Amino acid sequence: MGTNSVQGFVMLELAAEAFQAKNFQLAADIYECQLQNFTDRATQRELLLKRADALAFDGKLSEAFEIYQRASKIERLRPAQLENLTDCLTNSIQRKEGIVSHKTRQEQDTVTCGGYDAFTCGICCGFLCEPVTLPCGHCFCRKCLDRENVPVCCKECKACSKLNDVQSYRVNVVLSNLLSKWYPSQLLVVELRREGNRLYAEKKLEAALEKYDAAIQIAPRDHLLFRNRSQINSTLKKFEDALIDAETACKLQPRWLKGHLRKAQALLSLKKTEEALTEYLFCIALEPQGKLAKSEAQKLLSDLFTLVPDDVQERLPDCSSLLSSRARIKGNAVTSLSSFGSTSSLSLYKKGKTSPDNLKPLPASNRTKEADSVRAKLACCEENREDRGISSLYHPTVIDRCYILKRKHSAEEDVGEEEEEEEGKAGGRLWQRKRSKPDGRLKEGTASWSTVVADLIDAADLECSLCMRLFYEPVTTPCGHTFCLKCLERCLDHNSKCPLCKEDLSKYLAQRRYCKTFLMEDLIAKYLPDELVDRQKVHEEEIAELSNLNKNVPIFVCTMAFPTVPCPLHIFEPCYRLMIRRCMEIGTKQFGMCLSDSVKGFADYGCILEIRSVEFFTDGRSVVNTVGKRRFRVIQHSQRDGYNTADIEYLEDKKVEGEQEEELRTLQDSVYDQALIWVSSLKPEQRERILGHFGPMPEKESEPQMGPNGPCWCWWLLAVLPLEGRAQLPFLAMTSLKDRLAGIRRVLLFMSRNRPR
Repeated sequence: MGTNSVQGFVMLELAAEAFQAKNFQLAADIYECQLQNFTDRATQRELLLKRADALAFDGKLSEAFEIYQRASKIERLRPAQLENLTDCLTNSIQRKEGIVSHKTRQEQDTVTCGGYDAFTCGICCGFLCEPVTLPCGHCFCRKCLDRENVPVCCKECKACSKLNDVQSYRVNVVLSNLLSKWYPSQLLVVELRREGNRLYAEKKLEAALEKYDAAIQIAPRDHLLFRNRSQINSTLKKFEDALIDAETACKLQPRWLKGHLRKAQALLSLKKTEEALTEYLFCIALEPQGKLAKSEAQKLLSDLFTLVPDDVQERLPDCSSLLSSRARIKGNAVTSLSSFGSTSSLSLYKKGKTSPDNLKPLPASNRTKEADSVRAKLACCEENREDRGISSLYHPTVIDRCYILKRKHSAEEDVGEEEEEEEGKAGGRLWQRKRSKPDGRLKEGTASWSTVVADLIDAADLECSLCMRLFYEPVTTPCGHTFCLKCLERCLDHNSKCPLCKEDLSKYLAQRRYCKTFLMEDLIAKYLPDELVDRQKVHEEEIAELSNLNKNVPIFVCTMAFPTVPCPLHIFEPCYRLMIRRCMEIGTKQFGMCLSDSVKGFADYGCILEIRSVEFFTDGRSVVNTVGKRRFRVIQHSQRDGYNTADIEYLEDKKVEGEQEEELRTLQDSVYDQALIWVSSLKPEQRERILGHFGPMPEKESEPQMGPNGPCWCWWLLAVLPLEGRAQLPFLAMTSLKDRLAGIRRVLLFMSRNRPR
């Protein structure tokens, strides 16, 4: 290898390092200088490509395009070789359009459009039809979820669910009823769209087009309708009409990826190559991981750089055109609307023979039977609204204005992808109820689709069927029924079946994923604010009552418990499941433990236990690890929701001073030594069981009166001594440490005398 070749390779390495360091001008200069050192055409083409990439990233697109064209003279550029150029153009578009690459497509849409309407599916960006609530609490169209063939990942919170689990989920009954009541026109549009999809799949294109024409007459703001009708027109070879529909869909949803893909394909069908390339680049900017748009963009760039004799300059793409500011995105994307139902009216408008304000519904003589049938159905849907003097925003006579269309559109697309995307409809933004309006209308401010009539908003539609109150923390089960979270948990304590349809919820109970239904919460907060405030007050009062650790303290009637001593519990009864759950939810994590009493129900003395941890089993049972805290005396016995409660007062040892304090220390030393002798006399297996359950015996305190309950070792010893609960109870009630130590000494003396020799 010659010296020049070695130096050339060294320089190429330096150029690559400069490119990585983003010193693109230096990299471009080095590649240009090295062109004369390599004579073979393959190497020269590679150097030209690298130099063109560096110029492109340096912002010198015009020069870069000329170099790409020079490289194509040597050999046609493969699409994969233009990946850097594609990335460069995409980054430029992202900067100009204000698209943040790390955000999701949905986040981009939210920024651009000011947020989606409440009843909008996050998958298809359309009207939420047959809503299904996922375990995470977010709602999507049933058809959108049915199309998934991989584990479903929520588009809102990114929580993943097993596909089999999601497919078994049913339509949310409450939300479905609200849709039927609040949005009859939108549901009619969904029905027409599905009929059109079915006809399209059966190759009945004209009939499918009629369905979509009728649907657009009702809902002229629905981007999915225009996108799907664009597909039908493309299949019918009506490319100009298809192109108009595609651009209208893009105007209605400016950053909807599928709309721009349809538009790009439409432009490509009309051989508008550079416009199609611009649209594909914008699609990549919206979703950098999209393979289809990137592949098509690279193919178009490859074609544009291909040498054609005497026509080279016309074939080179115009960089200013590719990166021009997209006024339809940054400016007013939505101007005035019209009912686009008539192809004839659109054709007149395209030819300049009519204005947007003249795009009225066709005369009755020209209407199809399909349109008349739709109007009849719509009249039935709107009957209740018209009785109140309120017109639907969906009726074709209400909206007679149209978008200003800048150019014609058409394209053709794969049927399979069409069927994936056509399952949706832009949902209705819910308006705030304004009660001061005497006519029942809602304030028309930022409505994008439809209104919710104040007279149709009824708190009874959002009531829990168990407590008959407004939903509070609503949770939807896999069978589609919604309940208050606390109501559902209490029902599942007794039975693992749905309270309404009796479907088995064992798996749902085992997962313990009681996530709130967010859409339901939003609707209640938006439309029933006063009722929600009242409901919250009731809930807060209940929580305050449950949090009181002097009155109505929950009592677990079971065994003896002592301060500082662990007390593990197996919880399986429904009433105690509820009790433990409430202690955890309100944050006290405390309840009382008492022995049973045949007369009063439970003893007059007990110990407060503090929950350290809870381990739940799939059937609802749990193991609760607790430790004793304070002693108490029962003042009043009572019950609440099936478990015992009590008003209590806490007990503390009476302190002594002087000579009595010295006598107390001496007594403690004596009894402690006596306790150690008794423990050491136990059989090894007995000691192991005691140590495994209660832990080692605590050390002797230097100040026996330091705490309100006296030395910890006393309670540990009382817990392990083989005494019945009735014999242990008096020790718990004592407030004199001297008496308690004396009693323990008598028990130890009795145990040592009766120990087998």
